[in-house]
Amino acid sequence: MPFLPITKKEMLDRGWEQPDFVIVTGDAYVDHPSFGTAIISRVLESKGFKVCIISQPKCDEDYKRFGKPRLAFLVNSGNIDSMVAHYTAAKKRRSDDAYTPGGKAGARPDRAVIVYSKKIRELYGDVFIAIGGIEASLRRFAHYDYWDDKVRPSILIDSTANLLMFGMGEKHIAELALKLDNKQDITDIKGTCYAVNSSDYTYIKGAVECASFEAVSENSEKGKRQYAISCRIQQDEHDAVRGKTIIQKHGSKIVVQNPPMPPLSTEEMDEVYALPFMRDYHPSYKALGGVAGIEEVKFSIIHNRGCIGACNFCSLAYHQGRQIAVRSHQSVIEEAKKITEMEDFKGYIHDVGGPTANFRAPSCSAQLKRGVCADKKCLAPEMCPAVEVSHKDYLKLLRELRNLPKVKKVFIRSGIRFDYLIADRDEEFFKELVMHHTSGQLKVAPEHCSDNVLKYMGKPSFRVYERFEKRFYELTKAAGKKQYLVPYLMSSHPGSTLKDAIELSLFLKRNKLHPEQVQDFYPTPGTVSTCMFYTGLDPYTLKEVYVPKTPAEKAQQRALLQYFKPENRQIVLSALKKAGRFDLIGTGPNCLAAPDINPKFKSAKPKKTIRNIHKKKK
Repeated sequence: MPFLPITKKEMLDRGWEQPDFVIVTGDAYVDHPSFGTAIISRVLESKGFKVCIISQPKCDEDYKRFGKPRLAFLVNSGNIDSMVAHYTAAKKRRSDDAYTPGGKAGARPDRAVIVYSKKIRELYGDVFIAIGGIEASLRRFAHYDYWDDKVRPSILIDSTANLLMFGMGEKHIAELALKLDNKQDITDIKGTCYAVNSSDYTYIKGAVECASFEAVSENSEKGKRQYAISCRIQQDEHDAVRGKTIIQKHGSKIVVQNPPMPPLSTEEMDEVYALPFMRDYHPSYKALGGVAGIEEVKFSIIHNRGCIGACNFCSLAYHQGRQIAVRSHQSVIEEAKKITEMEDFKGYIHDVGGPTANFRAPSCSAQLKRGVCADKKCLAPEMCPAVEVSHKDYLKLLRELRNLPKVKKVFIRSGIRFDYLIADRDEEFFKELVMHHTSGQLKVAPEHCSDNVLKYMGKPSFRVYERFEKRFYELTKAAGKKQYLVPYLMSSHPGSTLKDAIELSLFLKRNKLHPEQVQDFYPTPGTVSTCMFYTGLDPYTLKEVYVPKTPAEKAQQRALLQYFKPENRQIVLSALKKAGRFDLIGTGPNCLAAPDINPKFKSAKPKKTIRNIHKKKK
């Protein structure tokens, strides 16, 4: 099947006079199953609907390209939140965009979902608008906005859209399309939010109410406490088995969130990934330099969704859920065969993963009946005794892929959950991971070395990582290989004091690690950690949490992770002095920064010794 129409000519060439749906997206059009727009458009096409795509519109004429769709406009910001795409954690403007032709920044607006939806409303009046994707999904309730440094209302209110779809949208969009086509009520679709006038709302039995937008946006101790309580409700009810309807008042309106949509079954997931994706960007972008975002995923395969880890700083569990959905071996193998037939395939499958690569089953069998536990995590601070650890199915899948003709190597790059791996008594997978699936470096995410910080991150004790690290290098040595762990680390997370940051810096020095890139905590919407950042409270205990907020302290904590860079020396010195760690200032093997040289000494002229005079003459 060819690409779906992105110009009026392409639509007319198909014999269409009017599309059923028009997707407006902040990304370039890439027809690959790693891109949300590609999946939603192909699902609709498979149901018999006509779909056209408007990518990165800039002027009114762009929005008018196909005219008014018969059923709805579908709006997303692209694969990445538009604000994250535009700004670093320090709120500095990024200079490039991997999801734009030629990598040029600025092709989508800030808060793209709101801008696109409002423009559609302005041009087309009461046309039906549904918003979705990561930007809409994580902003479905009143939320703290890091870039404005205030609480903003639900994006459903700000955008004037009719419906918000949260999570992975295949089931949502199929049901919505049929209901719109048959002129049926759309307010009962799971995994969606809608807004009604409070005077018209009939309270649903068993629904849970969060504090209103007005209450949680109040910049006071009371308002922040209400925000933290609301955050916990929203996180706890995000479960397809036991989740309840949630409501939140916004002035005269009420935002209603239906319970989450159940994850795709294996059969349903197989159907989605068997759709006729072109697996590339639209050919019109070639003259503009292509779309770099395809390079990382072109020879990669997604085999699962969901994450039982649910780290506090990560939005994946709140978006995809904590239940694991997987594709069948046959489905993955068929995709691998398509990859091996691509003209530029060199024999290397870059990744077989997902949010976390080594999950192929629910954390425990009870999860399927009663849902995930609301009051505890599966893996942290300690692994729940009910977790059923096994890599047998994943290992079998990897072996099948390794045996395919034309495949030289199958790598795993999307991240291994090391605490889950080290808990597996059967080391067969661990050994083959080291022998066959590590491309010189294995990326893992301990995130920090301080148990105090890890507690607030929702991660296990650092002792677990140390056990994993020790065994990894033992197995690597036994295999006769030279391979290394590349730990992802984060600075300035809520709970991290300057003392904790120095402890992390010393860990790096002891292990002779010089990270070229480090991640400063980024308070994006929809996470527990962002709630801590804004409120200074742990939403699960309502106890105070230390939060490094000032640009100066955030810069100090970040610089400590790269203490070895000359340009960071002065910032590291200021951090060590502030913490009273003068023992770490010096040139000794255990020091983090050399002291300043006495200015008077620096400007002093060299003494007129015989040696210096001879040097000068030469």
